[in-house]
Amino acid sequence: MANKKSKIANTATDTGQALPKTPQVKATGGSVAGELKPSTHALIMAGIAVLVFLVLKVCLNNQFTNWDDPGYIQDNTLIKNLSAAGIKAIFSEPVMGNYHPLTILSYALEYSSARLDPWLYHFDNLALHVLDTLLVYVFIFLLTRRPVAAIVTALLFGLHPMHVESVAWISGRKDVLYAFFYFSACVCYMYYLRAADGKKAGWYAGILVLFICSLLAKPVAVTLPVTLLLVDYFEKRKWEAKLLLEKAPHFILALIFGIIALKVQHTAGAMDMQKVHYNVPERIALGSYSLITYLWKAVLPISLCNFYAYPQKVGGALPVLFYLYPLAVAAIVFGAWRIGRKNRVVAFGLLFFIVNIALLLQFLQVGEAIFAERYSYIPYTGLFFIAGWYISELFSGVKKPYTNAVLGVSGIYMACLFLVSNDRCTAWYDAISLWTDAIQKDPVHDPGAYNNLGFIYYRRWATDADPYVKKRDYDSGILLLNKAIALKPEFMNPYVSLGEMERGNGQYHEARNTYFSAFKYDSKNPNMYLGLAILYYITKDTDSAAIWFRGALAVDPSPQAYGNYANFLNLTGKTDSALIEYGIAIARAPEAYASYLNRGRLLRDKGRIDEAIDDLSHAIKLNPDLGELYYERSLSYNMKGQKALALQDVDKAIAAGYDKVDNNYYNGLKQQ
Repeated sequence: MANKKSKIANTATDTGQALPKTPQVKATGGSVAGELKPSTHALIMAGIAVLVFLVLKVCLNNQFTNWDDPGYIQDNTLIKNLSAAGIKAIFSEPVMGNYHPLTILSYALEYSSARLDPWLYHFDNLALHVLDTLLVYVFIFLLTRRPVAAIVTALLFGLHPMHVESVAWISGRKDVLYAFFYFSACVCYMYYLRAADGKKAGWYAGILVLFICSLLAKPVAVTLPVTLLLVDYFEKRKWEAKLLLEKAPHFILALIFGIIALKVQHTAGAMDMQKVHYNVPERIALGSYSLITYLWKAVLPISLCNFYAYPQKVGGALPVLFYLYPLAVAAIVFGAWRIGRKNRVVAFGLLFFIVNIALLLQFLQVGEAIFAERYSYIPYTGLFFIAGWYISELFSGVKKPYTNAVLGVSGIYMACLFLVSNDRCTAWYDAISLWTDAIQKDPVHDPGAYNNLGFIYYRRWATDADPYVKKRDYDSGILLLNKAIALKPEFMNPYVSLGEMERGNGQYHEARNTYFSAFKYDSKNPNMYLGLAILYYITKDTDSAAIWFRGALAVDPSPQAYGNYANFLNLTGKTDSALIEYGIAIARAPEAYASYLNRGRLLRDKGRIDEAIDDLSHAIKLNPDLGELYYERSLSYNMKGQKALALQDVDKAIAAGYDKVDNNYYNGLKQQ
């Protein structure tokens, strides 16, 4: 019996063999000798949690960025309605080309209490990351019964600079949330393996529930069934039909959610975002490049950036260097196989990494980035596990001449990682710091960084009152947007912002040239049609404006296009036609408040006050934080003679930050 306990403590359990709660581990096994009491575990976990929080707490000061945060939170009407119908919509509608309703629901819960205060969103990201780190500790300890291995793995997970993106970026929520359920499922699985036969069913059900939650937070959790098989391998379970049948429900769930994810991404165009396409050998080269990059950045996390662009083809082909990466991968795989077939620890750690990174290596073209730091969030756990295991060997009780040196170097290395992570949080402070950092890291391959930074200056220029500041922001915006176009002429976004800046600055000839330049690369881009339509309207050429508005509608019959056309018809006095177009826009996007607002104003102008109030009330339900909506409804109530309701709405508008209230109108209501 003693031999069996020693075997369990030093490696892993055999099939169906229960581990004692606090095994006595022999010094020769490479673990810390002696028992760990629950209170000791609690102290260790508290220390890990405090350290992770202290190193990364600087991110609590961060703001929203203009990268995905508007689509997920600031402009997302789904998170502004926590009614039964609103929750149903959250679980029914993809957001930003992804289906992750639990992630969106988490934003909705935060919005209901904090509105658009970024602090709570950042706090919850950090809190989830701390919990993920603690779950890693529990999982690795249950797997190995080595406290030192669990501590090292957890600290590397919690404080590695490559993981900062998922924490410091509000839109990184899906990573920290799906990982919480993913690691919880892994912990449940360890208890399932250890449980007596009569108690296994409860743990098994818990694994399935947690797996579903993880999938609903981010579909990349489909890898969990394979991860559980890796645990079986590490535990030396017998590979038989029963073991595979045990995983059948998990694989079925993975297949269902995988199909849903692919369909959603395909519909959103996420699988065809690159104008440059790559053949099979090129995709293998790019995937191999990504894998090698993830591996070396796990050891040396330098030159970190929020966006890693695809390499540019030279003469229609990738640089020759990229075709060497598959050879490097083959060499690594061969070496890992030679080591791993005799070393279960290395095999488990590497396979954990590969299984969880494989879907993210861009062998299939998804998105615009060839590599992303957030993709390492769960996969790196396998690499950290190997490091943790071998550091724990140094505490075996057998004194080796290099022990102190290795521990000293390891301590210095981890301290450096912590400092880099703390500094990396500041790059995510706001949109300006984020894209400035991206341009500094890669000034020639990322036109998106120049475009996004230029867009910020465009937005600031549009609202600036100081002439000096306005000119500075205009010049900065023009420079950055032109740089984006120079780097990637077929990139449409900078043309839109550049044209609007030139048009808003009265440079109509330049704006017209900008829009027509874009047509060379995309003759059916609705934004170019819209830009020209507005330009011609401003210059009093309403006939040409009408042609371009209808052109925008023809190439993109979206709700926004119908709403824009309705606005034009309203401005040109064709109010009956405008009401029809507003109706079409609302029918196609009943969750968008803008068409209700504009139709409500028009109905009020036509004397149809009750209908106007209905539209404006519906707009308020969709966007209860927009003060303008309350003010417009106040004007409608006033026209109906309902002064008290009108006054209440003005107060609500002011409380919501609306700064265009007519003081004479407001004072008149208060005197009623």
